[in-house]
Amino acid sequence: MHYHFSIVTTPVGELTLIVGEQGLAAVAWQNDRPARIRATQDRYTPEHPLLIEATRQLSEYFAGTRQQFELPLQPEGTQFQLQVWQALSSIPYGETRSYAQIAQQIGRPKAVRAVGAANGRNPLSIIVPCHRVIGANGKLTGFAGGISVKAQLLALEGSE
Repeated sequence: MHYHFSIVTTPVGELTLIVGEQGLAAVAWQNDRPARIRATQDRYTPEHPLLIEATRQLSEYFAGTRQQFELPLQPEGTQFQLQVWQALSSIPYGETRSYAQIAQQIGRPKAVRAVGAANGRNPLSIIVPCHRVIGANGKLTGFAGGISVKAQLLALEGSE
């Protein structure tokens, strides 16, 4: 499979947007771990229509005028990861959930650590809002973009 990518400058740094044949496959952070996402940066194609649309929607999100993304998505992961990422997508703008709540939501209440691991491998940061997942004690926990960026995103949404 071939992927197209572009780089967009945002208030939280440069993001690499990667699209596959069927949708947005990844949003990678500037200093991301290469193994965190499966999609690769094959062809620099900033004029790709889906990359243009994803950039537009991210700009609206950061401007405070978009609360939900409307993009075809193509995340690659295990069945469990896909289930967790689907649950993340249901967290409303401006709200947070704990890892335990996500585990409960997917019917695997004892899989809290596995939910945390799947959350950390979410290839669609911001679009699939893994930043809205916090520790059971209400504290901010790991985030691929960094804890300060997680706090910034939650503040933008009015949940911090």
